[in-house]
Amino acid sequence: MAGYQNVAQRNLTCAIRIAERRRELGLTQAEVVARVARHGSRLSNQALSAVENGRRLAVGRLPDLAEALDCTVTYLLGLTADPRSWSPDQPPRAPAPAPPVPAPGFPRRSWILGPDVPDSSGGLRGRPDQAAAAPRSAR
Repeated sequence: MAGYQNVAQRNLTCAIRIAERRRELGLTQAEVVARVARHGSRLSNQALSAVENGRRLAVGRLPDLAEALDCTVTYLLGLTADPRSWSPDQPPRAPAPAPPVPAPGFPRRSWILGPDVPDSSGGLRGRPDQAAAAPRSAR
């Protein structure tokens, strides 16, 4: 799928797609010009040559060229790989980023249990107000 940085890239993509599609169909430039003329638009061999070489592209001609080349404008713009598709291809989804890995020696805390996780001696660590609030028999 095309991700244009500027108009020149878009024009070059269209030029390449037009020339490739014409060759895929086995058409000469004169035959494409004749097909465009059947749809009521005027295009000369020189103008088509300029379009295919990226020198002159009138975006308004794309629907006529797409019709003559039996494809969609979306295809000519490079937004889909399927010549018959009107919908642009979806860009590939980036994988979800991996969770950060804590540095070695960094204390791990349970975000579910919070800071009141029992330490190795069985007592609670964390908020000092808990120790003061606990009954004396529990200390």
